[in-house]
Amino acid sequence: MTPGGAVPGEPIKVGQLSIRYLIDGTATGGMGVFELTVPPGSHVPPPHRHTHNEECVYALEGILRYSVDGVERDLSPGDWMFTPRGAAHHFSNPHSNSARALIVIAPDIGAQYFRDVGAIVNAGGPPDRAKLLAVMAEYGLVPALRIE
Repeated sequence: MTPGGAVPGEPIKVGQLSIRYLIDGTATGGMGVFELTVPPGSHVPPPHRHTHNEECVYALEGILRYSVDGVERDLSPGDWMFTPRGAAHHFSNPHSNSARALIVIAPDIGAQYFRDVGAIVNAGGPPDRAKLLAVMAEYGLVPALRIE
């Protein structure tokens, strides 16, 4: 078990997405590392900004579409993009195969963020947007677009 409570290899499901924490840096305020699996056509988080964190995405399998401040790229295995603190970013998978990426975030927002979001998204029916916004705000995430 990592200091933040994530068991390496234990997936956290958020809708169709799967997050598997490898390093949970929340206990030390350090870097976090997790694998993100995005099936084709998955519902994904809206474009957002991190007020306290920088993030790097490194493609492992499939093709992940990723954008940072309007620069959009299809990342194939070995490709990466950096998201500076405060930059609007977004990902999706409009392709035919699942995409898997390694995400490095510093300082880490932690596995608990994804558990909290998963509890809302996986509750059934449309997610409660007010609750999602509250969880995002608690962890320093701000929607880059207005959510209606």
